[in-house]
Amino acid sequence: MAAAMQGEMLPNIYRFKLGGFEVATIMDSHVIRPGLTPSFGGEAHADEVKALAAANRIEADRYFHPFTPTVVNTGKELVLFDTGNGSLSAENEQLKGRLPPGQLVARMAQAGYKPEDVDVVVITHGHPDHIGGLTKGGQPVFPNARYVFGAAEFDFWNKGENVREARKFNRELYVKIVVPLANRATMIKPGDTVVPGITAVDALGHSPGMLAFMIESEGKRVLNWADSCGHYVVSLQRPDLHLDVDDDKEKAVATRKRILDMVATEKLFVAGFHMPFPGLGYVEKAGSAYRWVPHSYQLNL
Repeated sequence: MAAAMQGEMLPNIYRFKLGGFEVATIMDSHVIRPGLTPSFGGEAHADEVKALAAANRIEADRYFHPFTPTVVNTGKELVLFDTGNGSLSAENEQLKGRLPPGQLVARMAQAGYKPEDVDVVVITHGHPDHIGGLTKGGQPVFPNARYVFGAAEFDFWNKGENVREARKFNRELYVKIVVPLANRATMIKPGDTVVPGITAVDALGHSPGMLAFMIESEGKRVLNWADSCGHYVVSLQRPDLHLDVDDDKEKAVATRKRILDMVATEKLFVAGFHMPFPGLGYVEKAGSAYRWVPHSYQLNL
């Protein structure tokens, strides 16, 4: 008699040494999106995106979309970058079926971290899949943490001026979840230090004040580029294409090209929130575009 089918099993925790730091990427959740088009490039570029998908042996009509926060243990502080979806879909009717329930706390526990262990929570930007796990039922999930928010990002969502129609509910969520935490937060700008070894990098465009973060210890570096790229094929091989969820599409394109050029030129390792798990890899130039080179064992030597 054949053994019973056990169902899909995906890796969701990956940890490695970075100099004197310990870094973990933890997949909060994932969703199968219905298609690369028209989200990437709009209807005008649909045929090009479909051809790109075919050339890279992936489907054009659906794709795997992970949500992967990063945890850094500096030896003195435990720093969490972004919080995933949390209980947003359970607490907000508008998000049911759109965002999967977050599993960050449970998966952090599997990795040996309790919510009260977190010393610093850094929010790269204010979109729901990054702020959703900050609170549950109105209460902070990480009770002992101080928060780090981008000053420009906070001001944009808090003031609520020039918020496009598609982001008005996002703004409501931000005011409900993030703004009440401001009295425990440090507001930063590009170039500022979060803790020794972690520095903010300008990455605006996908959101009005998104920040990436350079993580460095003992000469080893990883760039957490947040949502600078939304897909490992399309965003790198056609960085000029607009993405529907980018808040300022032209600035997002300019940032994407700048970040990709920096990462490729400096041969930086990357942690990407929406890159295939464990969300780690290199970027290499490929003509006028770029190519994602996924992590194999480079961080394990």
